[in-house]
Amino acid sequence: QVQLVESGGGLVQVGGSLRLSCAASGRTFGTYAMAWFRQAPGKERDFVATISWSGINPRYADSVKSRFTISRDNAKNTVYLQMNSLKPEDTAVYYCAAGPGGNIGSRYVYWGQGTQVTVSS
Repeated sequence: QVQLVESGGGLVQVGGSLRLSCAASGRTFGTYAMAWFRQAPGKERDFVATISWSGINPRYADSVKSRFTISRDNAKNTVYLQMNSLKPEDTAVYYCAAGPGGNIGSRYVYWGQGTQVTVSS
């Protein structure tokens, strides 16, 4: 069993930066791939980024590539999402998830409650 709690969301201006954190409980954190998804109002949940259990080979959605960076610290049971050059279209609730990996949300077993990111123009 893994419980996930996101933090770090907030209101930021266009071009600004935010760092999201996702703290996990459970001794099996290091065995799961971790991912970030987001959901804007009235839209479907979209894949943002994923990272393997070892922290190598991160993958990103085209919309965030070169602006966002996913990382993890297995010693701290935490995954991060550094978001730079934020745009209004990045506004969404951001969720972290634990599972086998990939960009398909239904493959992920554990989900956090989400953290709101709002980018104002």
